[in-house]
Amino acid sequence: MTQDKNFQVAIDGPASAGKSTIAKILAKQFHYVYVDTGAMYRAVTLAVKEANIAYDDGDAITALLPKIKISFKPGEPVQKVFLNGEEVTNAIRSNEVTNNVSQVAAYGPVREYLVALQRQIAQEDNVIMDGRDIGTTVLPQAQVKIYLIASVAERAQRRFKENQAKGMNPDLDTLKKEIEERDYKDSHRAISPLTQAEDAIVVDTTGKGIETVVAEIAQIIENHQK
Repeated sequence: MTQDKNFQVAIDGPASAGKSTIAKILAKQFHYVYVDTGAMYRAVTLAVKEANIAYDDGDAITALLPKIKISFKPGEPVQKVFLNGEEVTNAIRSNEVTNNVSQVAAYGPVREYLVALQRQIAQEDNVIMDGRDIGTTVLPQAQVKIYLIASVAERAQRRFKENQAKGMNPDLDTLKKEIEERDYKDSHRAISPLTQAEDAIVVDTTGKGIETVVAEIAQIIENHQK
């Protein structure tokens, strides 16, 4: 395949499979724009929280959408996320946002609003985008589609270490339960559920180091650029 003007890489998979970590490294390696769709849904969830709107009040959430502006800026070690001009890179990773983002993301108007924004970005540059429904819904024409998976036990262990590094005192069994619940919510929602695109390549990260997974996917991307 020849290099298109807009080369699109879609990485889907369940929570804590390593999507964003892998996508960020690949984006730097290939000099592509990294579109953090999870951060966008988290930013909307944070906006809902700050507006004191109940997470099950779909009408109020829909009414809030036109007032929400999300942007990204390069940063080290992570890309910075802004909500209405205010940096929220860390705030969108709070437990409350994490545990309610699936419910907010399930509302049709929220998805329509963010999908339109994501597609617009993808038309303007070469992109690597990760999420739950990128290959199936957001970028169905993506030249490369990856479905990243890992066992629940491994994903819980990763989340455990991340939370410990942030100075939190996580409980491993609770994290396992939360991940299983998140998987169920994401795969059973009515709108754009977590599903593997028919033409996606499955990459299992269980027991593999980040460098190994990055090299595996980089090879897939290079093969599709030929």
